[in-house]
Amino acid sequence: MAKIKAYELRSSKKDAMLKKLEELKNELGQLRVAKVTGGAQSKLAKIKVVRKSIARVLTVYNQTQKSKLREVYADRKYLPTDLRVKKTRAIRRQLSDDEKSKKTAKSLKAIRNFPNRRFAVKA
Repeated sequence: MAKIKAYELRSSKKDAMLKKLEELKNELGQLRVAKVTGGAQSKLAKIKVVRKSIARVLTVYNQTQKSKLREVYADRKYLPTDLRVKKTRAIRRQLSDDEKSKKTAKSLKAIRNFPNRRFAVKA
C-alpha cells in the first residue's frame, strides 16, 4: 500500500477512514509476521510507511471529530474542557478586564467623597 496523503483523507467520510484504518492495521500485522519469519527486506522497510499511515489516518479522524464538536458547541455557554482555549494555568485564572475594573462600595464612596485635588499652576 502506498503512502497515504492527509489532504486525501480529509475529503473522505468517517466510515471510509475507519475502514482504511482497519486495512492498515491488518497489513501491519502481516508485515510483523513476515518480519518474524524472515521476510523480504522490502517488507521490513514497509513497516515504517504503514505505521506512519496509521498515524495519519488517526490524526485526520481526530481532527475532523474535534472540528465537528466545535461546531456543535459553538453557540453554547459552556465548552467541554478539551475544546477550551489552552493558554496557561495562570492566564486562565486571571481576572477578566471587566472584573479588574470593578470597584468595591467602600472605594467608590472614598472616590466620591475625596476627589482628586486640582491645583492652579502659575504660568
